[in-house]
Amino acid sequence: MDESVPMTTEGHQRLQEELKQLVRFERPKVVQDIAEARSHGDLSENAEYDAAKDRQGFVEGRIKELNHKIAVAQVIDPTSIKTDKIVFGAKVTMFDIDIEKEVTYQIVGVDEADIKVGKISISSPVGRALVGHRVDEEVNITVPSGVKVYEITNIEYS
Repeated sequence: MDESVPMTTEGHQRLQEELKQLVRFERPKVVQDIAEARSHGDLSENAEYDAAKDRQGFVEGRIKELNHKIAVAQVIDPTSIKTDKIVFGAKVTMFDIDIEKEVTYQIVGVDEADIKVGKISISSPVGRALVGHRVDEEVNITVPSGVKVYEITNIEYS
């Protein structure tokens, strides 16, 4: 069997909502679109039919993918974590010594990562480097542009 994949409760909920949307609304709409395109006659030269079938393939593939991700998810509620070390789910505030600026990231699962909203994957170089550290520790992280030095100023689980 596949290995479990860590995921926050928020990320798990988001995947379930997307799956529900696809099954309840997108799938029936695609079936309706295919039926309507079929009613237009010759399928060999019917662009509407081809587009609807392509969309059906995408929707069914995404449903299968979401079902798998939900099945192998190890859902972790960050609010239940009690530690002073950085682990999965931590919201970490750090001072970037090079640019003298504070940054905050939450360490999340691969499917939840979105740097624009401050969520980094546990498997990213930064995520892996932070795990196990505590407040007031300096962390040297190798990134494509070189080595970044951060001082951890706060860790919270919310």
